[in-house]
Amino acid sequence: MSSPYIEKAEAAILHTYNRYPVVFDHGEGVHLYDVDGKEYLDFGAGIAVQSLGYNHKAYTKALKDQIDKLTHISNLYYTVPMMEAAEKVVKASGMSRVFFTNSGTEAIEGALKVAKKYAYEQDGKADHEIIAMNHSFHGRSLGALSVTGNEHYQAPFKPLLPGVRFADFNDLESVKAQVTEKTCAVILETIQGEGGIYPATEEFLKGVKALCEERDILLILDEIQCGMGRTGYMFAWQEYGVMPDIMTCAKAIGCGVPVGAFVLGEKAARGSLKPGDHGTTYGGNPFVCAAVSKVFDLYEEEHILEHVLRVGDYLTGRLNELVQKYEFLKERRGKGMIQGLEVTGRPVGEIVNHALENGLVLMTAGNNVLRFVPPLVITEEDVDCMLEKLQKSF
Repeated sequence: MSSPYIEKAEAAILHTYNRYPVVFDHGEGVHLYDVDGKEYLDFGAGIAVQSLGYNHKAYTKALKDQIDKLTHISNLYYTVPMMEAAEKVVKASGMSRVFFTNSGTEAIEGALKVAKKYAYEQDGKADHEIIAMNHSFHGRSLGALSVTGNEHYQAPFKPLLPGVRFADFNDLESVKAQVTEKTCAVILETIQGEGGIYPATEEFLKGVKALCEERDILLILDEIQCGMGRTGYMFAWQEYGVMPDIMTCAKAIGCGVPVGAFVLGEKAARGSLKPGDHGTTYGGNPFVCAAVSKVFDLYEEEHILEHVLRVGDYLTGRLNELVQKYEFLKERRGKGMIQGLEVTGRPVGEIVNHALENGLVLMTAGNNVLRFVPPLVITEEDVDCMLEKLQKSF
């Protein structure tokens, strides 16, 4: 399948990914097309990135218009796209301040620095600890890897950031057991993604929030994959009514351009990073911020959240039907358009490969979960088409 392209890639690109044997050329709506012209229904969205689908005319026009003006000027100066994007992030979250990064991993790094600086401002000490969750995933840089609760990812790169303790997701007593006088932050995904699509329970999330408030510990919620409308709420924590002190986001915040952000509540913004504590050359440049600004506009104009609630319910129902039909499907987990099917007795990678052959793009989560994170603009008809291709792949 397009082997000359693949051979060239393998000869020049560092082999850190085991890529699927397909070379994509372009996309239109919720479909992708490879260099041979074959059409694929996309239920991966570039790992939950392409929420508006592909070749969205208003989105691409905003980027083209900005290219003609200015793509980069550094953070030594103000630009209108940065101001507009920041204002929209703050309004949508109800939080206080935003710092734009180049990726989700960088957003995590910034969040960790905020937590440590906040604690340092309180007591002048630099030995604070962070509680993270087992089976979590926050990124692959050394700081982000330090709070990723997966030994497989961590082992070759130790020693990592000291002072990280791990608790069990959705087990409040486990979190409480890890708290010490040095604890400065608790970090968790509102919905664990790579770990198998596990939503936080309301009791757990509210319990962690109460614990953090009681001990003046900062709560960091990682919304990099589950945020930006994927659950039918702009940010998944909004359904729970639990606002974090720090939120990280990326992926769909730019719908394809490399941009992330960490967003701070008033307490964290007021009591942590000062000029000189953090920076980035490319972060928040006018090109990516033009994308972010347009994404928020289009979510509102096209009623994306309402659409996700409706079609997400339909997707949930159809996936539940599959669990009833096939014995090797143990259960469905997730919310809205971040869903997982746990598979038993057969390798999920095999199913994903068959799906690709049948013109369906899917991904895995962990070792045994099929992950469904499609563009948020899919329809009920797209769900039905996906189900047909998936069952053929079974």
